[in-house]
Amino acid sequence: MVSFKYVVKDQAGIHARPAGLLVKEVKKTGAKVTLECDGKSAEATKLMAVMAMGVKCGKEITVSVEGDNEAETAKALEEFFKENL
Repeated sequence: MVSFKYVVKDQAGIHARPAGLLVKEVKKTGAKVTLECDGKSAEATKLMAVMAMGVKCGKEITVSVEGDNEAETAKALEEFFKENL
């Protein structure tokens, strides 16, 4: 398992649009990706679970990646987060 931390910079936090983009991006990888923040966690392929976390701007999330090509997937997702969240 590979994980990284990211501080959300989007003023609205992880709301519907970026959460939807994230779910699509993660589904393309085929890896199991889990988000954790403030004691809550969600599988990144489940849109409602990601939105239910209620992650606000300035919060640090931990992204964990399991599966084939973990390091490459984590790096790609880290770039995705920087561009979209």
